[in-house]
Amino acid sequence: MPETLRQATSETPATAPCRLAVIVGSSRQGRFAPTVADWFLRTARGRDDLDLDVIDLADHPLPRLGDEPTAEQAGRLAALSPRLAAADAFVVVTPEYNHSFPGVLKDAIDWHRAEWQAKPVGFVSYGGLGGGLRAVEQLRLVFAELHAVTVRDTVSFHGAWAVFGDDGEPVDPAVPNGAAKGMLDQLTWWAHALRDARTARPYAV
Repeated sequence: MPETLRQATSETPATAPCRLAVIVGSSRQGRFAPTVADWFLRTARGRDDLDLDVIDLADHPLPRLGDEPTAEQAGRLAALSPRLAAADAFVVVTPEYNHSFPGVLKDAIDWHRAEWQAKPVGFVSYGGLGGGLRAVEQLRLVFAELHAVTVRDTVSFHGAWAVFGDDGEPVDPAVPNGAAKGMLDQLTWWAHALRDARTARPYAV
């Protein structure tokens, strides 16, 4: 059962935990994404300044932007959109396919606009030699167009299939754990700053 975010309101205390939506951005059969995402979630759950919502896009297949949604797709979209709107921040877990990111992730991004605005986005990527970093660089351009703020530091796994043991933990956890802490520290700073700003005044588009 996925963790669910509390609904955002103008009464949210400034000291309340940041509502973090973790988006698992791959739906390919036999995908490695759950291994990476589950490790990251175990790391993030250790922090008391985060309130997590896990959004696995394999559970939310959407039509391409511009296509008429079926009734089932419209229902999935109606369930997904409020969860994105409620988030103070996002972490996108993405592989790299042919120097870019998955189409299912682009569909989920493109069906929304206001939900991303004036909010920070962090990245956990994985792949071969590039570690998914080329997918992340393209995602930065997409999110900039949507008025989101991407944090500088990322977590990336180069040769990811050899990095994780059979127990789902990194063989050498020190490096990814340190990278995750650094990225989340930056993300929560931006999440608090931008939440305070959105509470004080509407974001101007």
